[in-house]
Amino acid sequence: MEPPILSDAERAEYDEHGYLILRGLFEEAELAAWRARFAAIVDGEVEPAEDMLVMRDVMVAKGAVRPDRPAEAIAKIQDFHNDPVLFEGYVKHPHVLDLAEQFAGPDIKSIHTMLINKPPGVDGRHPLHQDLLYFPFRPENRIVGISTALEPCTRENGCLVVVPGSHRGGLRPHENPDWEWLNFGYFGARGEDGSERIHVEMEPGDTIVFHPLLLHGSGRNRTAGFRRMILVHCASAECRYLEGAQPLAGRRPYLLLRGHSHAGCI
Repeated sequence: MEPPILSDAERAEYDEHGYLILRGLFEEAELAAWRARFAAIVDGEVEPAEDMLVMRDVMVAKGAVRPDRPAEAIAKIQDFHNDPVLFEGYVKHPHVLDLAEQFAGPDIKSIHTMLINKPPGVDGRHPLHQDLLYFPFRPENRIVGISTALEPCTRENGCLVVVPGSHRGGLRPHENPDWEWLNFGYFGARGEDGSERIHVEMEPGDTIVFHPLLLHGSGRNRTAGFRRMILVHCASAECRYLEGAQPLAGRRPYLLLRGHSHAGCI
C-alpha cells in the first residue's frame, strides 16, 4: 500500500470525531509475522522480552476461570519495546511512522506499546476511558494512538467501541466501575454511559488512529476465539511534562522513533 498520507477530508474526519479508520493498511505477510509472534508469547512458546508484562485476566488470576490452554489466560501484553519482531516490525514500520508524523510532527517518540488478546470465557470488558489519563505531558493534540487488527474484530468478540466527538470535552475524572470482574488498571470515565457509542468492526490489517481524549472501551468476547490487536501510542518529542509530574521510571522508556530529541522534554 502507498504511504498513508491523509487527505484533507480524512484529517477533517479525525478532527471532528476523534478517530479515523484506515482499511487494509498492512499486507497479510506482515500481519502473519506479528500474529505468529503474538501467539508464541501467549502460548508460552517463547520467553517474554525484557520489561514485557504479560497480564492474566482477573477471572483467571482469582481462580474463577480455569482456561484449557495458556493463551486463554492472557488479557493483554504491555511494553513490547524489547521484542524485535513486534517493535521493529510494527512500531518502526514506515506506515506507522508516517501516520504518527502527521499528528505528532517530525520528532516522534513511542510512549506505550501493547498487544490486546481478549480471550474467550472471561468477562474481559474495558470501560469507556481516555488514554490521556496515563500520559503526564502535553499538548494532547501532539499525542496519537495507532492500532491495527491482527484478526477480525467484531461486536461478537468485543471490538472497540468509541464515542465520536468526545475528544473535544477535556480529560474527565476516572474511577473503577462497580463491576464484579475488573482487570487491573481498567479505569472508566466517571458518569459516562456511552449512549452515543459506535462499534468499530475491523478486518485484519485495518487500522484505527485515535486522539488520546477519545472515549473508548470494549465489550465481552462471546466467541470461542480471540480478539487480537497491536497498538502503539506516539507523541511529539517536544511534549513537556505537566507541572509537578515526573518522567516515568522503570520499564517503559520513551524511545525516539524519528527525528530528534529535545532538551527538557519527554
